Formats: sequence, structure tokens, C-alpha cells
Amino acid sequence: MPKTTTHLQFLFIGFLLILLPLYLQAQDGIEKHRKGELVILGVPGENVKIEQLSHEFWFGAAISNGLVSGSMSAEDKRQYEEKFLKNFNSAVTENALKWGNMEPKKGEVTYAVVDGILEWTDKHNIPLRGHNIYWGIEKFVQDWVKELDDEELLKTLQNRAEDIATKYKGRFVQYDLNNEMIHGNFYEKRLGPDITKKMVEWVHEKDPDAKLFLNDYDILTGNRLDDYMSHIRELFGLGVKIAGIGVQGHLHGERFDRAALKRSLDSLAVFKLPIVVTEFNMPGQRSKYYRENIQMMTPEEEAQKAVDLVDYYSICFAHPAVDGILMWGFWAGANWIPAASLYNLDWSPTPAADAYQDLIYKTWWTDASGTISQNGNFETTGFYGTYKITVGSETREVVLSKNRGRVVVDFR
Repeated sequence: MPKTTTHLQFLFIGFLLILLPLYLQAQDGIEKHRKGELVILGVPGENVKIEQLSHEFWFGAAISNGLVSGSMSAEDKRQYEEKFLKNFNSAVTENALKWGNMEPKKGEVTYAVVDGILEWTDKHNIPLRGHNIYWGIEKFVQDWVKELDDEELLKTLQNRAEDIATKYKGRFVQYDLNNEMIHGNFYEKRLGPDITKKMVEWVHEKDPDAKLFLNDYDILTGNRLDDYMSHIRELFGLGVKIAGIGVQGHLHGERFDRAALKRSLDSLAVFKLPIVVTEFNMPGQRSKYYRENIQMMTPEEEAQKAVDLVDYYSICFAHPAVDGILMWGFWAGANWIPAASLYNLDWSPTPAADAYQDLIYKTWWTDASGTISQNGNFETTGFYGTYKITVGSETREVVLSKNRGRVVVDFR
């Protein structure tokens, strides 16, 4: 009798036909778009040692208010700082900068948590995104703001922009301007379609170099991609100066659609603006872990989470338009989807933590050694980032940047 094809065989064939090409594309994209040339000039025969110190690409995470608010225990705070610095090279404020958090009552503005986070990131040379200046979804707009008449509302919005831009000029490397506009925009509804342009202008009057990003969700699933594309075109048509495109990465379920992620990034790349995956969780907001508040995973589910995290990061890292990806929480004690954490509540690492570290700091990491050739050089490729290079007894720190693609270091 002929052998029948089993269900597992069908799944494997499906992988080969659908996922394998995406996997190979990602590997090719990483080699093509994330590596440059290191050329070391020196005396023939001298030993060369190349050690990567950091990535140029942003592998970041949201910083919980608890880091500086005093709500964490001393031990959790110590662990939080240690694990953050071990895993991430960039950050975003999770809640601290949100207007509703800073000014829940009219005229009572608190800066302490924002200032504390900035002090910590400055100390550790971590670039920090500001999330967000405005959030126009009506349920997140303070009641006292809703009660203002149009003239007062306009002036209050201007004050908010000028306050943030003046106090934090040059401190935040990027801002999310007005969060999730395609899902709701109280300010536009009240004041008309040109309010977004005014928001940008107010910020730039006080901080001309501020980089203002859009930020929205359900884009990388493909569900609201067309709406977002239309929204961006409309803003361009109104003359709104946007520095980049933020896309949240947590609207999938237990798994994610790899083809939809790649297709969405390809579509957004037509705008020729940097893309940042601003809020990543695996599993996501549509998963049972969020819907049913399931905080623990089985060993099999943890293993699958690790695989999915690696695939998600690989697709993003391979894409030339993407500048970074930031987790929206990495510890179960400060994560809105606790199961989507690298570390459990007791700070024990999940399989995803091990997979993440292997990916970022081993697979996507360059350490090399050799000797200067008889032609007086040593050449290799490396991931874009900062390097320590030692030739003989002399050591230098250099930056291999994507913009340049090549760096020559002369030790002669």
C-alpha cells in the first residue's frame, strides 16, 4: 500500500513552501543591510583583535515608572537595572511622559518621574524615546481637557508642546507626537485637521531638532495598514513634518503572521522615513494570555515564544528601513502582558531570554582576530556598531555606521 501523508508532514511541507523563503530572505537581508567593512592598516605580522561593544540598531525596551518612582523593592530595582543594561541599548518611557500622567489635574504638573528616567538613561548613555506628547483617543484625554472651550483647548495644547520642548530640549532622541491617531483623535475632532501641523510647529519653535514620530497599532498585522498609509499621505499633504514612522508590535495573538509583518514593513518603506517598532510583545494583545490574564506558560509554550521572538526580530532586523525594535516590558513584574516577558516574576530567565541574548549578542555580534597581512591590512565584515580594535599594544574605539558602510583604521 502507498504511504499516506501525515498531518505533521503537511505542516512541514507548508513550512518549506511559505516560511522557508521568508527565513532565507531575512538572513540575506541581515547580511546585506546590517553589516559593513572594517579595514585595519598596520605593520605586517602584527596581531589584530576586534571586539564589538554595542549595536547601532536599537534593541530597546520600555522603562517602567517603577524604576524611579519608589514602587519597586530595592532588590527588584537592582535586578531591573542590571537586566536592562544586560539586554538593551535604547529605551522608551512607558507611561512617564504621557500627559494624563504628568498633569492629571489642571495646572498640577509633575516632572519627577520623567526627570528620574532621563537621569538614569543619561548616566548609562542610553538613547531615550519620549512616549508621548499627546494621546488623542478620547478615553485617555483628561476630563479637565475635555471641558475646555475651543480657544482654551488650543492654547492648552500649545502650552503642553512648548513646556515639553523647552524643558527637555535635546534630551529625548525621538518623540511620539500624538499617539494612535487613526484610532481616535479628540483634538482633530474639536479643532480641525490642521491641529497636527500646529502641534509639530509648536514643538519645533522651542526645539527645532526634535524628531517627531507617528505611532499606531494593528499596522504590522496588516489589519490597519492601508488606513495608516492613507493617514501618512494626508499628513504629508497638509505639510506636516514627520521624522519617522512608529509601528506597535503587539496586536497579534499567540503567534504572528510573518508574511504580514514583512509586507507591512515593505509598504511603509515607500515613505523613505525611518521605521521603529515601538511596542513589542510576544505573545501579543490578542492572545489568550492577555484576554484571560494567563500569566504562566507551559514549557512547550515558552519554547514556541522563543522561536517566535527570534523570527519577529529577524524579519525586522533584516529590513533596511527599520532602525530599531523596543519591547513593551521585559520583566513579569512590570509588563502589561506578564507572559510576554524575558524574565519571570522571580527574575529567572525564560527560554525567550536565552534565545534573545544568543541572537543579539552572539549570532548578530562580531568578534574577530588575525594578523596584518604582508600588504599591510586586515579586513573583515562586522555588524554596524561600536568596536574596540587592538593592534599590537595599541587600542582604539571606532564606530562602523550604516551611513558610511565602511571604516578604515590606520595603526601605522
